Amino acid sequence: MTIPSHPSGSALRERMIEDMNVRGFTEDTRRNYITCVKRFAAFIGSPDAATAEDLRRFQVHQTESGMRPPGINSSVSALRFFFTVTLDRPDLSRRLATVHQPRKLPLILSGEDVARLLEAAPGPKYKAALGTAYGAGLRVSEVAALKVTDIDSARMLIRVEQGKGRKDRQAMLSPHLLELLRAWWREGKRRGVMLPRGWLFPGRNPVTPLSSRQLNRAVHAAAEAAEIRKRVTPHTLRHSFATHLLEQDIDIRVIQVLLGHAKLDSPAYPQEQSPETIPCAHRPD
Repeated sequence: MTIPSHPSGSALRERMIEDMNVRGFTEDTRRNYITCVKRFAAFIGSPDAATAEDLRRFQVHQTESGMRPPGINSSVSALRFFFTVTLDRPDLSRRLATVHQPRKLPLILSGEDVARLLEAAPGPKYKAALGTAYGAGLRVSEVAALKVTDIDSARMLIRVEQGKGRKDRQAMLSPHLLELLRAWWREGKRRGVMLPRGWLFPGRNPVTPLSSRQLNRAVHAAAEAAEIRKRVTPHTLRHSFATHLLEQDIDIRVIQVLLGHAKLDSPAYPQEQSPETIPCAHRPD
């Protein structure tokens, strides 16, 4: 595609998408970056004609409008890519300032809370999907991307393909989780939604997987039905998985491998909690 010297908004968008595709960005990252640049374009008009003062005004506007640090920093990442790669104007990207985010300990559910949450899940598919997020410590995107062939019952492992950082890894498959997945597989076959070598958790159309948004809605509905007053997300189940393993004296480096982390300074590792703040609970069997 030939890009004119002063590309239109649609041409800039297509060029940025191409740049992200070349670098192997995930669909969620591409969508987020495009949304951030569109927001910037709506504020100043022509993003390719932006000045350092425009960037300063935009960041002041974000702060004054009440945008939280994660949103501001996400916008900074998107705009830095846009100016550095798509527009080849790295001088402007250096004008963008990130906001320090206070380090907070993640919310952890007790084993009893997890059991109640799964029982309250809206149907066997979501019970199995949320059970996988907890029982294998998977990210919501990793749960959604699972296929039936990723479940290795002989070796009691789950194959996670192209997880965060575009890395493949193996996750643990407990006997309890295997039974949960088998129950869903039988129900899915009965409903005619389990396609050969298809998605483990199909969406409304069996040829597409569940979306992260659908899983988020399901966990919120389950938490409300289970009368859990904490703000629960699918990632809460992942954090709880790590904490409960730590309580069982599993070596933290083993937990690191199971979660697919390259570093130990992730919020998923609650090693800085005092004994009083770690819930004394067991994983539901």
